[in-house]
Amino acid sequence: MLLLQGAWSALDKHTVDHNVMLVDSPDAIRRQAVPLGPGAMPALVVLAAMVVLLATGIVPAPVAALLAAMAMVVLKVVTPAQAHRSMAWQTLILVGAMIPLSAAITKTGAAGMIADAMVAVIGGSGPLLLLSGIFAVTAVLGQLISNTATALIIIPISLSVAAEAAINPITVLMCVAVASSAALLTPYPHPPT
Repeated sequence: MLLLQGAWSALDKHTVDHNVMLVDSPDAIRRQAVPLGPGAMPALVVLAAMVVLLATGIVPAPVAALLAAMAMVVLKVVTPAQAHRSMAWQTLILVGAMIPLSAAITKTGAAGMIADAMVAVIGGSGPLLLLSGIFAVTAVLGQLISNTATALIIIPISLSVAAEAAINPITVLMCVAVASSAALLTPYPHPPT
C-alpha cells in the first residue's frame, strides 16, 4: 500500500495504470477537499494558544480547554447552538454522576477494603499478576459502562492497591487507562471517549 502525495494532475497521471488499485480516486478526494474558510485562522490561533497553555502549565488542562471552547464561541468560529449540539450529554451526565461515586469509594474506605482483598488474593503472586487482575477487572467493567466512568470507579481502588502492594502508582494508573479504553474487545460497549 502506498500513500501518494502531489499535484492533482500528477496523481491523475500516475493512477491510470491498471496495476494500481485505488482506495479513493483523486476525483473523489478532490471533491472532499474544502478550502479553509474564514473561521480557520481564528480556530488555528485558539488551538495554538491552548497548546501553549497546556505545555507551559500556566493554567490546569480543564481550564485551558474551557478557555479555548469559549474563545471559539466568542470569535464566532462556532455558534452557541453548534457548541451545544456537539456535546455528548449522556457521557457528560454519566461522568458527572460517577465523580461523587469515586469520591465516596475513597472516603468511605471501600477502596481500601477492595484493595486489601485484591492484594490478599493476588498480591503474593507478584506485581505483574496484580496488574493483570486490575486490567481484567477494569476491562470487564468497561464492557458494561462508559470507559470514563470505569476509570473514575477503578482509579481510587487501584491507587489503594498500589499503596498496599508497594507498586509505582503511575504504572497502575497507566494500566487502568489502557484497560478502560479496551471497549474494542467486544462490539457491545460504548467506544472509548
